[in-house]
Parts: sequence; C-alpha cells; structure tokens
Amino acid sequence: MTTFQRARSEEQRAVRRQAILATAAEMLTELPVNDVSLNELSRRVGLAKSNVLKYFDSREAVLLELSAAELTAYVDDLAAGVAAIPAEASLAERSGLLVDLLVSTFGARPVLCDLIGAQASVLERNISTETALAFKRVAAVAFERLIELVTIALPEIGREGAARFVPPASLLAGAVWNHAHPTPALLAAFEADPSLAPLRMEFEPTLREQLHTLLAGALPRQGR
Repeated sequence: MTTFQRARSEEQRAVRRQAILATAAEMLTELPVNDVSLNELSRRVGLAKSNVLKYFDSREAVLLELSAAELTAYVDDLAAGVAAIPAEASLAERSGLLVDLLVSTFGARPVLCDLIGAQASVLERNISTETALAFKRVAAVAFERLIELVTIALPEIGREGAARFVPPASLLAGAVWNHAHPTPALLAAFEADPSLAPLRMEFEPTLREQLHTLLAGALPRQGR
C-alpha cells in the first residue's frame, strides 16, 4: 500500500489518478468485478475513500475507465491478428480464422471479458454523464475499428454486416465468460449432480460456436 501526501499540482493529481487505476487493475486480476470494493481499493492505494472520490465519481467510474483502456488494447491485439489472415483464402477459411482470432484474443483478456459482462448491469449505473460520455466515446472509436477489421478479414460481409456482427459478438464474450466462471456454490452443485453437466459452459468452445452462428447470419445470403 502506498501512502500519498496531498496532491498540489496537476502532475501530482495525474499520478494519484494513475495509481488508483493501476491498483484497480491489479485487483481485477485477483477478484471478479463485483468483489472490487471502493473501501478495499482505497486501502490498497493508500488514500481515504473520500480522496479517491475526488478523482473518480465512484467505484464504477474507475472500472469503466479501465474497461475503456482494455477495449482499446483488445482492438490493437485483434488488428495484429487480422493482418495475418491470408486474403487469398476462401470465405469459409477466413471466417474460421476470424472467429478463432476473436475467441483467442478475448480469452487472453479475462479482465476485459469480466468488465464487459458487468457493463450494463453494474459499471454504467453509478456514474455521471461526463463519465458516461468519456467511456462511450472511447467505445465508439473501438467499435468503428472493430467493424473495419471485420471487413478487412471478410470483405464479403460489408460494413452493414460487420456493424450487425460486432456489438453482439462483444456482448457474447462477456455473457459466456460469466457463465463459464461460476461461483463456488455452482461449481459444487455441478460436482454434486452430474445430470447438470449440459448446463455448464466452457468459454472458448461455447463462444466459438456462438460466433460462428452470429457471423453466418451477418454474411450476405450468397456468402454463407
């Protein structure tokens, strides 16, 4: 835990803000979103809770800013992978490679998946309009880039098809992640009753199957 003296300059305020974000990011590697409390965040960063609230509207505002950073980094990861998809491959091959890439890049960013899963129900609840605008503007840029990347990999889909595919694909990643990482009580229930096995999800196989279905619906009929 770091103990800070009062920030007296914009530079010092920026340092405090980054320390709060870095501490929250570290907590998310240990805890699910719902277990990251403002009290524990304040304790770990070495500031009173009231001081943390001078830099962010709420716990949710901290996590939403982290979500924006994670989303931007995810798009960068995806761009590098899309560049390696061979343009001369068949539509079916490129579709499979794109879905595999989406699944692997989401799987490599568990914090992002957890944050996406909590976005509408948790992160966007206790925030100011200013915080909401800042996040949505970053998200809009990221989604435009994602649409562009999908059309680079699959020109047949067109911008309209890519725009239908990208938002639900992202939501699926968050939803499947949550269901694929159940609470200890649910894990114990699955272990106690083998007949419940069909209800248990594995992240990558489930997301891959769902994305293939979603992509097939977004492609023009002649390209399916």
